[in-house]
This record gives sequence, structure tokens and C-alpha cells, in this order.
Amino acid sequence: MNLIWILSLLVLLFVFFGNGFGGNVSSRPAVVNIGAMFSFDSTIGRVAKIAIEEAVKDVNSNSVVLTGTKLVVHMQDSNCSGVLGMVRALQFMETDIVAVVGPQSSVVAHLILNLANELQVPFLSFAATDPTLSSLQYPFFVRTTQSDLYQMTAIAEIVDHYGWREVIAIFIDDDFGRNGVSALDDALAARRCKVSYKAGIPPESKVSRALILDILVKVALLESRVIILHVNPDSGFMVVSVAQYIGMMGNGYVWLATDWLSSVLDSSPPLPSETMDTLQGVLVLRAHTPDSDRKRDFLSRWTKMTGRSSGLNSYGLYAYDTVWLVAHALDTFFNQGGIISFSNDSRLRSIEGSNLHLDAMSIFDGGTLLLKNILQSNLVGLTGPIKFNPDKSLILPAFDVINVIGTGFRRIGYWSNYSGLSTVPPETLYSRPPNRSSANQQLYSVVWPGETVVTPRGWVFPNNGKQLRIGVPTRVSYKEFVSQVRGTNTFKGFCIDVFTAAVSLLPYAVPYQFIPYGNGKENPSYTELVRLVTTGFFDGVVGDIAIVTNRTKIVDFTQPYVASGLVVVAPFRKLNTGAWAFLRPFSLLMWGVTAAFFIVVGIVVWILEHRMNDEFRGPPKQQLITVLWFSLSTMFFSHRENTVSTLGRMVLLIWLFVVLIINSSYTASLTSILTVQQLSSPIKGVETLKTSDEPIGYQVGSFVENYLIKEIGIPKSRLVALGSPEEYATALQHGPKKGGVGAVVDERPYVELFLSSQCKFRIVGQDFTKGGWGFAFPRDSPLAVDMSTAILALSENGDLQRIFDKWLTRSACSSDNAELESDRLHLKSFWGLFLIIGLACFVALVIYFIQIMRKFYGTANSESISRGEGSSRSRNLQTLLSLIDEKKDLSKREQKRRKGDRSSSENDLELERTPKRRPTQLSDEGSD
Repeated sequence: MNLIWILSLLVLLFVFFGNGFGGNVSSRPAVVNIGAMFSFDSTIGRVAKIAIEEAVKDVNSNSVVLTGTKLVVHMQDSNCSGVLGMVRALQFMETDIVAVVGPQSSVVAHLILNLANELQVPFLSFAATDPTLSSLQYPFFVRTTQSDLYQMTAIAEIVDHYGWREVIAIFIDDDFGRNGVSALDDALAARRCKVSYKAGIPPESKVSRALILDILVKVALLESRVIILHVNPDSGFMVVSVAQYIGMMGNGYVWLATDWLSSVLDSSPPLPSETMDTLQGVLVLRAHTPDSDRKRDFLSRWTKMTGRSSGLNSYGLYAYDTVWLVAHALDTFFNQGGIISFSNDSRLRSIEGSNLHLDAMSIFDGGTLLLKNILQSNLVGLTGPIKFNPDKSLILPAFDVINVIGTGFRRIGYWSNYSGLSTVPPETLYSRPPNRSSANQQLYSVVWPGETVVTPRGWVFPNNGKQLRIGVPTRVSYKEFVSQVRGTNTFKGFCIDVFTAAVSLLPYAVPYQFIPYGNGKENPSYTELVRLVTTGFFDGVVGDIAIVTNRTKIVDFTQPYVASGLVVVAPFRKLNTGAWAFLRPFSLLMWGVTAAFFIVVGIVVWILEHRMNDEFRGPPKQQLITVLWFSLSTMFFSHRENTVSTLGRMVLLIWLFVVLIINSSYTASLTSILTVQQLSSPIKGVETLKTSDEPIGYQVGSFVENYLIKEIGIPKSRLVALGSPEEYATALQHGPKKGGVGAVVDERPYVELFLSSQCKFRIVGQDFTKGGWGFAFPRDSPLAVDMSTAILALSENGDLQRIFDKWLTRSACSSDNAELESDRLHLKSFWGLFLIIGLACFVALVIYFIQIMRKFYGTANSESISRGEGSSRSRNLQTLLSLIDEKKDLSKREQKRRKGDRSSSENDLELERTPKRRPTQLSDEGSD
């Protein structure tokens, strides 16, 4: 009975699971349906249709993927229309479609991907390259091709590689075009380049030539000659045709096309010669797909299938790989126990009174799991590795860089997000460390439009009949630098001649006109003049414009054409030698330290010699006199006391070397003071101005006022504006007590010109800023770079110096224009010598006291043993002092040498004291 119940239960379970779940868990479906949505009659669509069909055949004939399940693809033509694409997507949602290959168009994708999010059906696009589609807004969208984000980065690196700074973007004015150009703008900005002009083309199926002509005429009048063409094939070929017609495909222009052109060149049969003629010299990008045996085999199959009537472009390869990606993801989905089931959306059921049959649409229950499997895929297809980054983009983005030449094209290099531009295939570089140095960025030579191999400059002056407005300051002083010719709009001066000479060296004509700036009564504000360049009022500024920090933040300067820097000008007086001139070579601190070291060295030598040298012994008064005499006599190397100890001789030897240096320096300085006319000023430089409270003069309109206030910290109340060299001289002569100034701070070129005729003043101290004068142009202006090159050429060929001599020749007074410097010797010049002798004294004393302490401990121990009593502090101190003061016995050899020295010195003294007899007396005594 129990056996019967058990058998019955097993039968029921088998029937239940077999009918209720077995079809979804234990077995795969016989057919799985996917959709494909693209434009059948487009360059990409024609190739993609064949590629998808072949991929489905290969999947179904493969015994490893989707075993027992047939993959069926349902194709719909969206015709690149957003409305039609939405209708096709709704039709897919009414069937049991589990994934969609497409859409091809970025515009269609923006419209239908919200539907994909609702119904949880993954959309895998092989051609929608709009960068904004990768956002979190569309979680069920997977891009199986490269995003335009990388394509625009590649274009930006090409622009930067050739040194161009501005480009013009012509684009199709839809989501695809606008978002692509936006990505280009960001990529260029990261390299200090920019899109100077954006020209949109209406996204219509047929655009008139008249509209294209109007757009290109505006572009031809602009400065940039680098044009980025991001359009579709129909409008793209019309643009280059019209450009050829109006001469914009000739010498000097640069055309860079995105991969729309490479798709046409790869997939179409040879284009007509008229079309190829319009494309000569164009640079094109193409998605890079590495060579492989599978790819070559497929290309061979493709040729046989199409009979060479249609080529295979990169989008066809991506479409083929997309089908395989879906097949592998579905295979994993089924292996994980996934089932194909759909559930109705209650929100759509609630809509009543509609003939749209929205209730027929259902949610794919396994959509999230299938999407996860797609994003976790890791396989190798015809296009290379198929693997996704965390941001859902394909890994290792790379592009070929192609140059259209003759009847075909030539690959001049590669771009990869890994190492930038190179002539080596990216897959070769992946095994090496990434290297983005400028020296490593390389491309082969290019044949540019106009059949030239010389890299175009990339810009010209706008062909709009306008001349460059060059602002020139109207100076009322120092007109040697720049001045307006009375009654005309012409200018002359040193700065003007440098500018015109540099312009003449440029390889192109520069139309310009000088515009005066200022009221003619006082020098204008140069900071405000430079600021007008940023507003577009001036296209550049020429004159004595100092290159300072706050100006470089808003404009670009050329290479400095003259060195400059702030200096201090002050009155001076001639110093007489006087009775106390001998004290002037050393500063007060130097005198004090020198005297102190004479005493210190004398004391150190006395300590080291006292125990063993009789000449350093005796009553305290005599010893004090000996120390003073010995220390001071070493100044003249006339000391008569002999040193006996090794330490004493070492210290004395080093000290005599120090004295030799000090004596020599003192003698040289004193000689200069007594024989050369000395100039003196109470102001020694900018530091003196900071600590004093005297008024300071500066030139009207210069940056000096702002610099002294903000950088040096001088109160504005102390600053006095001066408008001319005559006002400089008057204010300096009067001085602070008579309403003048104590000094004037100005740039060196002005000061040198001022001092060439004013011999009563001098530059004091050193330049406390370093800089130069340059010409100012707007930020990233290519003219600033070319003018810098021209200025360097003027400097190298000597023309810059000849212009300087022409305008700034100095009078005879300028030859005496020496800067005032302090004639005293300071301690900082000798501190190394004093450090050496100080260390020598310290080391000698340490060694000496170590010897004394060793002897002291030996004596103290022997005395305590002999007396048999403990030591006391007073007795130890008395023993120590006695050891220091006691006479050390010399060796016999030393005593004999000392006696010999003493006897010889006494004999010499005796001979000096004995009166010499006259020769006549000796002769008389002899006669007696």
C-alpha cells in the first residue's frame, strides 16, 4: 500500500514539473527571437544587413553556442527617422523579442531607449556613436562600437600634434552632430585649443547647394583654416564639392573628416574620379580593427558573396560581432537557468479608449539578467577583443588615420586611447608601458590639400576686409620708445621699429593699423590698455608693455625684445677721504668681531702655552700684558713669543692665515678708498625704501604703483606720480624736505635713458625684479607665436641691437653711470674664516682640558691613597688649579733646544748693547 502511494506521488511530481516548469528550466527553447533595426538604404545599413544575416547563419551552424536553439533575427527599416524608429520599436515590443541589434541612428536611439528601459529589452547598437548615449539615463543601451568621445579625442590630438590652435566644425545639426562637436570642444579645450566657429547643417534628406554655399562663404572669411567635418555621407560630399568649387580645397586648408567618409570609401565601389578629386588631401578617421585570420577569412567570404559590388566597412564588422555577442550572452543566460517569459505592464493596461493596442506590449522578465551577461562578456570577434569597461564602453578604443591620395587612400598612422598617435599598430603597443610624450607622438607624412607636403599653418588673417586694430600708447615722456607723429596716425620709436621689423619677417602679410590710446596729456594706464585686448577692442598692443604676472593671465605676450626690471634711482654725493678714512674699509660689526677674535685667540694660546712655556708665565700683571701684546702683535706678524705646544702652534698657524686674509682685504679696500672717487647715497636699495618713510616717485601709467603697494608693502600715501624725466630730476633734487622724493622706482630702460643726461643721480642697489617688454595679443593667438619667432630672428641677426642703438644712443654722461654699491667689507664675506679659527680654538681647548682632567684624576687618586682619607671638593679644586698653573717639565732635548735659543738671543742682545769702536781708534791702539 505504501509503495503504491509513493509511486503515485512520483507520477504526480513528474507530471507537474514536466508540464509546469520543465519547458523553462530543464530544456532550452527551440527558437529565440532577436530584432534588428537600422536603415536598409544607407551606407552603413547595406553592409550591416549582409553582415547580420551571415552572423545568424554562423551562429546557427555552430555546435558550441546555443546548442539546440535556433537564433532568428527580425529586421525592421527605421530609415533614420525618429518617428518610424519609434513605430518599429513598438512593433518589436508586441512580439517575444529578447534583444534588439540597433538602432543605427543616434537620433532614433534617443527616442526609443526610454521604451527599452520600461520593457527591459537590451538594445545593442553597432553604429549609434553619440557620446551622451552612454549615460546612466539609458541602462538597457549597450554600444558595441566606439563612441564619438574617443573619435573626437583622436581629432583633438591630431590638431595638437600639428600645432594648430583653432578649428571650425561643420556638423549635422541633430543629436549626433551637436553632441559629437560638444565632445570635440571639450577634448580641444583640454589641450588649450578650441572650436572657433560651429556651422550646423539642417538634418534634412536633401540639403540645397545654396545653403552649403552660404555656410562655406562665412567659413572662408574666418581666421582658422582647419575644418572638422562631422556629417552624414550625403551632406558631406556636397560640402566638399562646394568647397572645391569656391577654392577651399586648395593650399593652406586642412580638412579632417570623421568616420562617415571612411565608411563610404571602404564599402562603396571605386568612387567617380570627380568625387575623388574633391577629397584630395583630406584626413579621415576609421575605427581600428586588428588584423587576424578570422577577419581575413570573412573578408574573403564577403568578396565572394557580394562579387566586389560592395566593400566591408568597420560598422559591418561591428554588426557581425554584435550578433555573436547576443548569442553568447543568451547561451550563458540559458546555462544559468534563465527562461524567456514576458509579463504585462499594469500601467499600459490602465490606458483605456486607445486603438494603439499598448496592452500587447510586455516586459521581458529576464532582461536584467541578459543585460548583465552581455556586459560581462569576454570574447574575441572580427573587431578584436569584445569586453566592456565599467562605463559600458568597449575596451581599447583605437582609430586608423587615413590620408586620401589619388584614386584611393593611405594609412599614415594610428590613434589609441592607450598611447596616442603612433605609426605602430595599437595591439603592438598594448604590451608596452603607455607613453604619451610628445616625442613618441608620430604620424607618417601627409599630402595636404593643394598637393603639398608642407604642413599648413592652419590659420590666416580673416578675409573680411578688416585690418588688425593695434593699440599704441600715446606717451608724453620718453618718446624715444614710442610716439605719435604730429598730425598723422603713424607712430615712430624704438618699439614701433621692432614691431615693423618683426612683421616684415613673417611669411605672410599682416594687415594692421595703429590706434592711439591716451589723452595726450599724461601717459595712459598700460594695464587698462592690455585689458582692452581681452574685450576685442584691440587685436593687439604694441609699445613699451612690461610683461608682468597679472597681464599674462589675460593675454599672450611675445618673446621679450628688451630686458627690463625695476631699479631705484637716488641722488648721490661724493665722499672725501678725511682723517678717519682708515676706518671705512670694515663695517662696525666687522671691526668688533675682528677685535674680539684677536683677544680670544690670545687667551686660547696663553691657556695652551702656560704650563710649558716660560714666556707665558709670571705674575698676573705680566701675563695679562703678554696676552694682549701677543694677540695684537699677530696682526703684523711681529710676535716674539715662541709657541711650544703642538695645539698652540696649530691654533697660531690657522690664526695667522686668517690675519693674512684680513690684512690683504683691508689694504685693498683702503687703497680703493684713498685713490678712487667714492659715491655715497643714504638709500642703498629697495630694502632701505621699505624701512624709511620718505616719498617715492614712480612713472604715471606704469605698473610700478601697484607693485610697490601689493608686493613690497609700501603705503600708497608715500607714492608720488611723476610724468616726465624733468619731473624726476626736480623731485630728486628737492628731496623729501622740500616736497620732493627720496628716490624714484622705475624700469631700467627708462632709467638708463634718464641717467644718460642726468649725471647727478645714480642707480642704487640691484634690480629687484626681472622681466622684459613684449607685444600683447589675445590668448592663444597664433600671431603671438610667429612674432616671437621673428623677434628671436631679429636678435640673432643683429637687427634688434641696431634698432636699439638708433633710438637709445647714450650721451657721454652715461659712461659714468655706474651703480652705487657699498665700499665696505662686511662680516658676511669673512664668516667662513672666523668659523674655521673658532672651531680650531674650540677643538684645541677640548683636547687640552681632556689631558688636564686625565692628569687630575691620576693625581687625586694617588693623593687619596697616600693620605688614606676621602677627597673633598675644596681639595680637588685646589689640585686641579695647581695642575693648570704648575710648570710642566720639558724633555732634555727640548730643554737643550730652549737653552740654545735663549743663549743665542742673549748674545744677540749683548752685541746690540756693546758700542762699536770707530776704525780710527783701532788704528791708534795698534800704533802704540
